[in-house]
Amino acid sequence: MQLESKVVVITGAARGLGRAYAAAMAAEGASIFVSDVNDCSETVAEVRAAGGRIASTTTDITDMDSCQAMADAAVQAFGKIDVLVNNAALYASLEGGRFEDLDVNQWDAVMSVNVKGLWQSCKAVVNPMRKAGGGSIINISSLAAIYGLPYGCDYAASKAAVIGMTRTMSRELGRDNIRVNAVAPSAVMTEGTEEFFGEKFEKAKSVIAAGQVIQRNLEPEDLTGTIIYLASDASSFVTGQTHMVDGGSWFL
Repeated sequence: MQLESKVVVITGAARGLGRAYAAAMAAEGASIFVSDVNDCSETVAEVRAAGGRIASTTTDITDMDSCQAMADAAVQAFGKIDVLVNNAALYASLEGGRFEDLDVNQWDAVMSVNVKGLWQSCKAVVNPMRKAGGGSIINISSLAAIYGLPYGCDYAASKAAVIGMTRTMSRELGRDNIRVNAVAPSAVMTEGTEEFFGEKFEKAKSVIAAGQVIQRNLEPEDLTGTIIYLASDASSFVTGQTHMVDGGSWFL
């Protein structure tokens, strides 16, 4: 098992990709600690039913005290933290529009969750990782940060910031044996993506697939292998990188 003895914290794990990451990483032997602003009981039940080790808490990543409580609870449950998957983000509920027409309150909320929340989650786990002798932080960015997302400037800007933070933190944390990488997927076929596109979902699926070298839509299981690799010792000399998982939409 690639993640045996690893303790993994996953934010935004009540559904969708966060739940998929939890199940896949538990199957590779990791102890999983999941958090979300919403209840994670369904994720916990799924992992436990498959024989995995998992605990959870409710976390508002825009609040530093809440992030610290998440990290403390993970250490209390499993003794350490080896991996953080920064998955929590605002996406499904966003109202699109031309950049000059976007609602300022939505803009501020996106930056608070997708940028500040990620930063605070990293702050909360970095000392436990140092005590554990190192670790891996995996930040979820997006193809939108590289390619651009018309009518989604707030989301694209927030995910571009994720890449910048990833590169900066990797340079600061290398001496602590903590690796920091980003994963930038195209639109993943989850309930969140369906909510984001609404009635245009089926058309969006076709357009997205047609623009890729691999002309099919991205499923959650297409991402889990990259996440497991970055969490594992197989990537022990990889840091500061943005890993595109987009079917060949963009070449860095």
